Formats: sequence, structure tokens, C-alpha cells
Amino acid sequence: MRTGSEPVTARSPLRMRWWLSVWGLIWTGFGTAAFAIAGRPGWAIACGVLLLIVATDFVIVVHRIRQGSSFQPGRDVPPYEEHSHRNTGGDGAEEVSRPSRNRSRSRNARL
Repeated sequence: MRTGSEPVTARSPLRMRWWLSVWGLIWTGFGTAAFAIAGRPGWAIACGVLLLIVATDFVIVVHRIRQGSSFQPGRDVPPYEEHSHRNTGGDGAEEVSRPSRNRSRSRNARL
């Protein structure tokens, strides 16, 4: 649930992390191969360890991207729970608040 203090234009950093992981995979793979060919086993191992770390991050980022925006509410999700009461304005017109988007809560509220 949103608290209302988030910026309206905030977006997930997952795409940026994906591109940084791709960049890291390329360079650490190149570094591992180059140092192994050059006969520098210490540096090749260091680059190989970094390659494993970057590959793990890449897998996690891809998993989170495939999860979708279920944990990242959009602009249409209000920063508070809406109550199902009627609000009368100064002109006498009644506004009816929208029901909650979470069906399990609204179903439990009716029981």
C-alpha cells in the first residue's frame, strides 16, 4: 500500500540494473578471458568471481522484471484506503467513492 509520500513520477530501477548487469557481464567475461590468456590466474579468478556476482544479480533482476508491476502500484492506486461512505459537497451533490480494488478485502468486509 502506498503511503502518499512517493514521488508521482518515480519508476522502478530494474531496467537500469538490467543494463548495468549486461554491461558487467560483458566486461567481466572479457576480463576473465583476457587475464586467463595472458597467464594471470589471480586476476582471472577475481574477474571470474565478479562474473558470478554480476550473473546472480542479472538473474534476480530478470526474475523481478518478469514478476510484473504487482508490487509497484501505478498512478491510479490511491495513497490510502478508500472508505465506502458518501461525501456531500457544498452544492448538495453526492459523490460516491469507488470500491476498493482488492476484491478479497471487499468480499471479507461484506461477510
